[in-house]
Amino acid sequence: QVQLVESGGGLVQAGDSLSLSCAASGRTFTINPMAWFRQAPGNEREIVASIGWNGARQYYTDSVKGRFTISRDNAKNAVYLQMNSLKSEDTGVYYCAGSSSVGFTIRPTDYNYWGQGTQVTVSS
Repeated sequence: QVQLVESGGGLVQAGDSLSLSCAASGRTFTINPMAWFRQAPGNEREIVASIGWNGARQYYTDSVKGRFTISRDNAKNAVYLQMNSLKSEDTGVYYCAGSSSVGFTIRPTDYNYWGQGTQVTVSS
């Protein structure tokens, strides 16, 4: 099994920056792509960004391109999300996820490991 624990959420003002971290433990060698998802009240969970095992492949949803950066450190079994120029629409619960998929994927159903989520609130 794999356990994922997020940290770094909080309340910030629009335009501020925030950095999220996710620490993986357990059978981490089974993890290939990792991703950050978010869910706002009343909305479905959506992918924010994903990253392949060696970091070469990355995906960002359109609304965060140029503002968010995903990275990972396999030696530390960690994945990060740097969020700059935050907007009120970035508010939501952010989830770290890991996939044992052989290839790169952005499909939520391919992610079989999930953290408990961390709240990000951006006030306007």
